[in-house]
Amino acid sequence: MAGKKLSRRERIKRGIRKRLSGSTERPRLSVYRSNKGIYAQVIDDINGKTLVAASSLSKDFSGSGNKIEQSKTVGKIIAEKAIAAGINNVVFDRNGYLYHGRVKSLAEGAREGGLNF
Repeated sequence: MAGKKLSRRERIKRGIRKRLSGSTERPRLSVYRSNKGIYAQVIDDINGKTLVAASSLSKDFSGSGNKIEQSKTVGKIIAEKAIAAGINNVVFDRNGYLYHGRVKSLAEGAREGGLNF
C-alpha cells in the first residue's frame, strides 16, 4: 500500500514539475512533509541552488502546538529568510501533496510573512 501511495505522489510530482520551474527572478518554494516535520526550500532551478531553507526540526524553529500550527510558523520563517535574501516572488511547488492541511497552512504562513505567489 505504501509503495502505491508513493508512486502516485511521484507521478503527480512529475506532472507538476513539467509545468513549473524556479528561475532567478522567481524561485520555486518546494514543500516536503514527513510524519515528524515539514520542510520548505526556496530553489533556483536554473543554477541548481537552494537559496533559503526552513523546517520544523531545525534549531531556529521555536513553534509549538499541532502540526498545522507548526507548518504555519515554518511558512512565516521561510518568508522572513527569503525576504532577507531579497526574494519577494516565488512559485509554489506542493511536491505532489494535496493543497490541504499542512501544505495549505505553510502556504498561508508564507503569504502572511510577505511572499507573493
